[in-house]
Amino acid sequence: MPSSDDIQQYLTGAWRMMMGKADGLRLLDLTVDGFWNSFFAMVVALPALMVGWVAVASEFSMVSADVGSRFSIAVRFAAIDLAVWLLPIVVLAAVASRVGLADRFVHLVVASNWASALFIWLTVPVPLAGLIWSFGPESRVSLSLMLLALNLFVSWRVTNVAVAKGAAITTAVIAAMFVLSLLVQALLMAALGLGQAA
Repeated sequence: MPSSDDIQQYLTGAWRMMMGKADGLRLLDLTVDGFWNSFFAMVVALPALMVGWVAVASEFSMVSADVGSRFSIAVRFAAIDLAVWLLPIVVLAAVASRVGLADRFVHLVVASNWASALFIWLTVPVPLAGLIWSFGPESRVSLSLMLLALNLFVSWRVTNVAVAKGAAITTAVIAAMFVLSLLVQALLMAALGLGQAA
């Protein structure tokens, strides 16, 4: 488990990469231990993720009474978020050597993990506001699209620095990971009885 000082350094590195600064990568631990420790970013993001799970569970329970209790909805969304975080990495590990990313796989995973934790914390005011105020459907859609666009933008920057193979490769990686994440999310929502309510 990384120390608090290390975590702060890694988040700083992720922030600099989000800003398009290549030197942010030097603040990350790209060793084997650093690779596995980067998954601790999920623990760092957990409190902010929980806010999102509670917010979406409240929303889903108001839309349909058939999807279960708020607690069960939150647990199912937690499982979905975990899968959306991890499964694309597993797939990337399986194909990295075939698509010419084996030499940058560790860089990409470490950077993506810490950047994801940072992004979740930076955007936590949105689900927190949803717990306090009731947003209409149009406002929710607009906020979701804005967050998606912002996430894709900063993910592209982080990936561009981590992969260091040019804009075309970066765009292809982002597109593939995005489509895979959407697929995993859609399949799990349907499997866990949340697809129809959505």
